[in-house]
Parts: sequence; structure tokens; C-alpha cells
Amino acid sequence: MKTHKISLPLSSENILSLSPGDKVLLTGTLYTARDKAHRRLVDLIQQGKPLPLPLSETAIFYCGPSPIPPGKICGAIGPTTSSRMDTYTPTLLEHGLKVMIGKGERSATVKEAIKQHQALYLVATGGVSAYLSTHVTKFELFLWPEFGAEAIYKMEVVDFPCYVSN
Repeated sequence: MKTHKISLPLSSENILSLSPGDKVLLTGTLYTARDKAHRRLVDLIQQGKPLPLPLSETAIFYCGPSPIPPGKICGAIGPTTSSRMDTYTPTLLEHGLKVMIGKGERSATVKEAIKQHQALYLVATGGVSAYLSTHVTKFELFLWPEFGAEAIYKMEVVDFPCYVSN
């Protein structure tokens, strides 16, 4: 297992240099997105409307952040079970998404779409959401505040730890 320090957005060369089991320390911009946000993004694609973020430059972290405690940049940011997004993932990959971070297995369809689009699925360790939040240097609501914890948040991270799955 190798450890890679990588800046976001990831290039195709970065993605192709990684192997399952490698540790990756990400620095750059992550966007949180869960079920409702994924559904809205796919709805926009199906309606032929422009997306509010460039998928090819976006790393999506399947996460619903907890409330921000006083004096902190963000609350706990643990990964959400990725298979909940499997219905939407192939469409997002077809439209440029390259990096997803979550926890758990992906469906055979999603694994094939990841391979086909030379994308990357990273896993973040569950149960250490307070620790993961220490890697966040900036955190802000980005889209759809009406979704509450399922809104899209934009965060800047430094050496955010994850592992290559697919």
C-alpha cells in the first residue's frame, strides 16, 4: 500500500496512478452531496439545464455534516453509505464526475461505470467524523439550503484521509 498526497481536482494521470488499497491524502475542494442533491443534479441533467457545479472538476463526498459547534469550522463530517447514491451515479459519471468519497460497497453497475469513465471511488473511514473534520480549513453552504443536512456544502480540506476502493 502506498500513500499519495494529491491536490484536487484530480487529473486522469492521478487517477490512473492509484491502486485499490492505496491511502490518499486529498487537499483542495470537496462538495458534500447525498440522496436529495444527487436526485436534483440528475433531474437538472434530464431537463437539459446547466449544472451549478462543474462535475469534471468536482469531488463529491457522500456526507451530511452535523451542526457546527461554537468555535469550530464545521461539525462532524462522517461518510454516508455510498450505495444509496448508486441509482444516480452512472448519470453523473457520464456527465463528467470523476471522484466520489463515501463508505461501503458499490453496485456492479456503478463499478463498471467507474471503470468506463476512468473515475475513482474512495472510502473514508466511518466512525471518525470528528477527526475528519480536523482536516477542514473552510466550510460553507453552497447549494439548496432547503435540503438541510442534505444540502451541498463546499469545503476546503488539507490531507483529508481516504483509501482507494474502485
